[in-house]
Amino acid sequence: MEDYTKHVLGLQLPTDPRWVNIAEKNLEDILVDHAYCEQKAASSCISLIVRYPEKEALVDMLTPVVAEEWSHFERVVEQLRKRGLGLGPQRKDEYVIALSKTARSGGSRERQLMDQLLINALIEARSCERFKLLWKNLDDPELQKFYYELMVSEAGHYKNFIRLAKEYMPAEEVDARWKELLLQEADIIRTLEVRPDRIH
Repeated sequence: MEDYTKHVLGLQLPTDPRWVNIAEKNLEDILVDHAYCEQKAASSCISLIVRYPEKEALVDMLTPVVAEEWSHFERVVEQLRKRGLGLGPQRKDEYVIALSKTARSGGSRERQLMDQLLINALIEARSCERFKLLWKNLDDPELQKFYYELMVSEAGHYKNFIRLAKEYMPAEEVDARWKELLLQEADIIRTLEVRPDRIH
C-alpha cells in the first residue's frame, strides 16, 4: 500500500493503518462525510469554472467532472438509504481547511489557479488512497465494489488537475510546486487526529 501511496499517487505519508479499522466501525459517519466530500468536489470545480470562464481547456475538462462528482454524491446517498440511514449534517473538514491555507496569495491569476488545481489534485489523491483502503478492507461486498470504482475515478481526476495546471503554467514550475505541496500535505496528515467519522 505504501508503494501505491508514494509511487503512484505521489503522497509522502501513507494513511495511519488504524484509520480503516476505525472507519469500518463507523460506516454511517464515513458515508455521510463522503457524501459531502463529493458535493464539495463538484462545488470546487464549479467555482473554478466561474472564476476562470475564459480558460477553455479548464471549462472543457472540469464540466464533466462536476457531473461525475455529483453522480458520486447521489451514489453515496443511495448507499446510505439502502442501509436505512439519513444524510445528516455536514462536518467540518479540517484536512481541506488546512490544505487550503497552503495556497499562496498574490501573484498572477495563473499562479493562483495553479495552486488551486494542485490542491484539488492532492485532495483527489488522498481520497483515492482512502478509497483503496476501504475497497481492500471492508467486509461488505457491495461497498467494496463501490469504493473500487470510486478509487479508479479519483485517480483519473487527480492526474487531470495536474495536467490542467501545466496547461497554464510551465511544467517545471508546476512540478516544483507539486513537490512543495506534497511535503506540506504530509505535515498536515502527520498532525491531524485520526478521526472515526471523516474520509480525510
